[in-house]
Amino acid sequence: MLDGDFRTSFVREPKGLHSNPALVLNADYRPLSYYPLSLWPWQDAVKAVFLDRVQIVAEYDEVVRSPTTEIRIPSVVVLRDYVKPRRRVAFTRFNLFLRDEFACQYCGAKDDLTFDHVIPRARGGVTSWDNVVAACSKCNLRKGSQSLRNSGLSLNRLPRKPESEQLKNLGRKFPPNHLHDTWVDFLYWDAELQE
Repeated sequence: MLDGDFRTSFVREPKGLHSNPALVLNADYRPLSYYPLSLWPWQDAVKAVFLDRVQIVAEYDEVVRSPTTEIRIPSVVVLRDYVKPRRRVAFTRFNLFLRDEFACQYCGAKDDLTFDHVIPRARGGVTSWDNVVAACSKCNLRKGSQSLRNSGLSLNRLPRKPESEQLKNLGRKFPPNHLHDTWVDFLYWDAELQE
C-alpha cells in the first residue's frame, strides 16, 4: 500500500507535466495575444498536433507516452490557419487595468487596485472607457462620490478608449512570471528596434 503523502503528491504533481504550457502563435508567427499571453496547456497542444491544427516549432525535453506513441511536449506551436485578430477592445476590468498600466490614476500606487468613476454615478457619471479609471482603495475612498475638484485629487492622464494595438503594446510591458527560453524569439520580433 502506498504512503498517503506519496500518493497525494503523485496525484497533485503527475511528473509536473501540467506546468509545460505551449505558446500559441498565429499563422504569421505572432502570438495570438500578448496579455494575457496566448498559452495552451500541454494536453491541448498535443491534441492540436494530432488533429493537424498546429505545427510544432519548439519542444520541451519532457515526453508523454501512450501505448503506441511517444511525443516531446510542444513549447511553441503555430496555427496552420490564420486567425484574424480582434479589433474591438472589450470593456473589461482586466483591459481597464492594462490600459492604466496596473497603477492608480490618482497616486500611481500599484497595490490594492479597484476602479473609480471619475464623474461619480451618483452625479450622473456612466460606466465607460472615458469615465472609469484604475484607483487604489485609499484614493477611491478619499474621492467617494465627490467631483475631482472637491476631492483634491487629479488624474495622471485622462481616460480614453484604447485601441487594440495600444493594449497589445502595453501587454509587452507585463510579461508573465514564467517565460520559457523557446518563447523569447517569438514574443518581441515585431517590436521596433532602437538605433
